[in-house]
Amino acid sequence: MTGSESSSSDPDAAPDSGAQPVRRRVDPDFYRELKGQVFDGWRWLDRVIVLACAAIAGGVVVLFTLMSDAGFGLFGALTAHAPWLPLIWTPLATAGIVWLTRHYAPLSTGSGIPQVIAAQDPALDADGLRWFVSLKLTIAKLLLGTASFVAGLSVGKEGPSVQIAAGVLLHSQRWLSARSVSPHALLVAGGAAGIAAAFNAPLAGVVFAFEELSHHMEARYSGIVIAAIVLAGLIGVSAFGDKAYFGTIHALPPGWPLLLPGLTVTVVTGLLGGLFAKLMIVTLTTGAVRGLQSRWTAPLRRLAYWRRRWPVLFAAALGLVIAVIGLATEGTTFGSGVAATTRLLHSETPPAALAFGPLKFLTTWLTAWSGVPGGIFAPSLSVGAGIGYDIARLWSDGGNTALIAIGMAGFLAAVTQAPITSFLIVMEMIDGRPLVLSLMAVAMVAAAISRMISRPLYATLAANMLAQFKTRHVWVDLSAPPAAAAADASAATAPPAAKPE
Repeated sequence: MTGSESSSSDPDAAPDSGAQPVRRRVDPDFYRELKGQVFDGWRWLDRVIVLACAAIAGGVVVLFTLMSDAGFGLFGALTAHAPWLPLIWTPLATAGIVWLTRHYAPLSTGSGIPQVIAAQDPALDADGLRWFVSLKLTIAKLLLGTASFVAGLSVGKEGPSVQIAAGVLLHSQRWLSARSVSPHALLVAGGAAGIAAAFNAPLAGVVFAFEELSHHMEARYSGIVIAAIVLAGLIGVSAFGDKAYFGTIHALPPGWPLLLPGLTVTVVTGLLGGLFAKLMIVTLTTGAVRGLQSRWTAPLRRLAYWRRRWPVLFAAALGLVIAVIGLATEGTTFGSGVAATTRLLHSETPPAALAFGPLKFLTTWLTAWSGVPGGIFAPSLSVGAGIGYDIARLWSDGGNTALIAIGMAGFLAAVTQAPITSFLIVMEMIDGRPLVLSLMAVAMVAAAISRMISRPLYATLAANMLAQFKTRHVWVDLSAPPAAAAADASAATAPPAAKPE
């Protein structure tokens, strides 16, 4: 009997359209599945290795949290004795961090999320993958990321935790049996575990894995992602306790009086978040500033030239600007901004509260432009909180907490263009279940506004990193058919053709 006859005789077979081969639906064999899942020793060994590395990844993220908190505490202790010290310390420290990053770990710069996205490119071989995510970069991110906190720069620990945890999970591949778990699954599981452990937000970690890190995760690997998140989250809870990041916030239930202020916060955070993402893309991607020929962008092009020509001195100059802003705000814009945001959420007023949002926006962008390792998640939440506070003050003092939380979700969603992750992070960080519908609506609208202004931030930065990798290495597209890959290899290694006379 032919294959077509066999397919057509199957009562469960899909109708044959003539265009695609018919796939028969066969129920699983329970005993065979039981034998493969329970009595396969090599499979159990692989599971133990992956889960052990997930627990280690959670421990490393906890270590990074302790190191970053201690680093910023050291900065606070230094400035407490000499308030003028940031004018000298921050520029020198920023220059030193950038010099070390450029010479020893160039791919540890920035948040680390674009590196994890870039590492999932199917055309990368093992060496190319380790160019973006590796145990070496994990160690560099730990040390240099902590140094950014010691310098008092406007950075967060959550983005770096993604690259840190992904490096630990990916390192487990050397002990796994062949093809048992793909590098793609390990990267996504590690990145999601990093978010879950850093924010103490397991639901946000799951959604972040599928919304931002990977858009085509295979169903058979979803268990690995969830298991990694659970273990990393348990390590974080064991170290810091089962409590919300900003504590329990008693927000007023949303009602009609908050409709117009809430809509204002949504539109403003969507516009400013899209502007922030566009600024990040323009100033951090190769040649983007040079492509802007408007006379309004001439100063930006000049600054970009100085950054390319003297990157360390440029970083020192930005560090000085960040120090001046920090002193002008009595220190609220230094670090991640978590302390000032917590005070706003608890109806307290930090120093320079009205200027906190706009100036935190500026210092976070300047910090990222300097090229130091550091994330933007927590600073973005702080910017959103400041915007929400300012708009709340314009309308009235009532409902401040709700508008501040809405501002956090709106600005983060606009920057990342990942609305589901954003509202879940805010909901879990403030224990804000009464605001869940408002947070969802604000995040979706703010992200939609941002898409009208800017390309996706992390995906664009990842594409730029891949393009730079291709220009620096002999590039063979491993995802292409064998004949095409061989043609690419021969073209890359062939001598240049003679110029016509």
